[in-house]
Amino acid sequence: MTDGGAGDGTAIGLTELQLDAFTELVNIGVSRAAASLRQMIGTQVLLSVPSVEIVSRDAAARLIGEREAAPLVVVHQDFAGAFAGRALLIFPQENGRELVRAVAGEELSLEEVADLEDEALAETGNIILNGCLATMANMLQRTLTMSLPGIARGDGPQIFGMHAGGAAGADALVLFLYIDFSVSERDIRGYLAMLMDLPSLENLRLLVDEFIARALGDLDA
Repeated sequence: MTDGGAGDGTAIGLTELQLDAFTELVNIGVSRAAASLRQMIGTQVLLSVPSVEIVSRDAAARLIGEREAAPLVVVHQDFAGAFAGRALLIFPQENGRELVRAVAGEELSLEEVADLEDEALAETGNIILNGCLATMANMLQRTLTMSLPGIARGDGPQIFGMHAGGAAGADALVLFLYIDFSVSERDIRGYLAMLMDLPSLENLRLLVDEFIARALGDLDA
């Protein structure tokens, strides 16, 4: 999933070890989030995170535009603390509706799915984004505060354009992840993105260095 030099982490000076450590943090965070979602809907949930990319907002919009021609739905939440930004959970519209059926019930009509869609997506997004970020912050020995989830729709440029403000400004970079959901034997693909400005990414890089040092220290002990 590498997009040349823009997607290999070197844009903000991440070494291969730092990127590997951050990818591991994300994997653990997403796994914990999947466990929380499984408890809510009572069935097996698998979320895979094959790779992490650090790209510009324009590059993130291009990446998602290359993969998804259909309209997108996004759950967004701001986070603040030792590092700050905005987290986005993005689905193709039809995948979002499949997720609503998995959460709210297979027997729902199309009209009922439409009525419940925003509420179910916000709840699901809150579980995934909160679970992932809280786990990562805990492993970095920090805490984060999260805003209430909101819902938006659009294509890639619209989504990353409308989320340029807030906690992440015009110079925001995007930690971009591709995730496959498997819920109740459904294949539901989605994207997880975290928009952060350069100071927040630098803070995160320092926290990752501390995490690596603790891990190496434990190995040496």
